[in-house]
Amino acid sequence: MRVTRRLEFDAGHRIPDHNSQCRNLHGHRYALEITLAGDLVETPGDAARGMVLDFSDVKAIAREELVDAWDHAFLVCADDAPIVGFLQSLPGHKTVLLDCVPTAENLARIAFSRLARAYQTKFGGRLRLDSVRLYETPHCWADVRAEDMLCPAA
Repeated sequence: MRVTRRLEFDAGHRIPDHNSQCRNLHGHRYALEITLAGDLVETPGDAARGMVLDFSDVKAIAREELVDAWDHAFLVCADDAPIVGFLQSLPGHKTVLLDCVPTAENLARIAFSRLARAYQTKFGGRLRLDSVRLYETPHCWADVRAEDMLCPAA
């Protein structure tokens, strides 16, 4: 059985080597869909009986591990020196330094890695992160599935 929870957040980024407008500072209303797979809880008296996981637990873990850190932040590649310097000159600015260019694909991969660890730590082998879909716009998104993370491209 699979369940999916959708969360939304706002963040800025830029793709420094892009050949179009995405090389400029801009932002998006991202949507993150988290799909977990597992067996239904069947323990009598358990608040999650009949569920894979309570949707509020899916949300709480995702917010704690990822969404709260990225919401209303600027997601920037640590080696994008001009922008990193600029952002760090802004008092109290929320900047998240990444080890990669903040494309939808890379952000989805980071989200999957962090969330897979978090759900595994909290719930052990009872469930697993099946996939993450990160919408950069309503019409453009990146998907990462568990099998994508098992055998990274050479």
